[in-house]
Amino acid sequence: MKAIAIDDEPIALAIIKSHASKLPFLDLKACYTDAFQALEYLQKESIDLIFLDIKMPDISGIDFFNSLSKKPLVIFTTAYSEHAVTSFELDAVDYLLKPFSLARFIKGCNKALEMYNFRNAAPAADHVFIKTGYEQVKLMFDDILYLEATGNYVTFVMKDKNILSRSTFNEVMNLLPIENFIRVHRSYIVALNKIDKVEKQQVTIQGKFIPVSDAFAQNLVNALKK
Repeated sequence: MKAIAIDDEPIALAIIKSHASKLPFLDLKACYTDAFQALEYLQKESIDLIFLDIKMPDISGIDFFNSLSKKPLVIFTTAYSEHAVTSFELDAVDYLLKPFSLARFIKGCNKALEMYNFRNAAPAADHVFIKTGYEQVKLMFDDILYLEATGNYVTFVMKDKNILSRSTFNEVMNLLPIENFIRVHRSYIVALNKIDKVEKQQVTIQGKFIPVSDAFAQNLVNALKK
């Protein structure tokens, strides 16, 4: 995986660089203390993973990540635990609380590698198999209207039925074609081609009003422009 690291503290970057050098599957291409220099790099180069500090002087890591039209995998790094919920709402691979050990760093990178392999695996042409109870149920992508998370379960809302699966949104997003489905809220993923109406803080799909949170609003705008 090709990666970069962004942190306004040189010592933190040195630690990430040292840890990354020990992982054969990770190629750390560059480190930046200036987020805007990193942005210039990302506009020219394709990257699979960003190690991203949240507390930076000019722009927060969360705002920086939201500004990216093409989003790589991200592992947030910070000395402050209060941002954990927001980072996972953005589907972060992991959240490393400074100071983190080599073992904790490796654990996060292994999760990133697993998600990277899922993203780059050849997808099924038009369907996915979802575990529900003790069965694997075949769902056609074109039949899925939206998905709703409740606790540790995800409901696939179809044209003619609902399917309940014990899954997380991160697991589900790895199974869906990213060009057709987008997360719009911590509890909702929608099929882009099923959206009937887009309003400021919600979309409508077959009469169902689905909220759009601020954290995902720009992602939706970018996806609808494609």
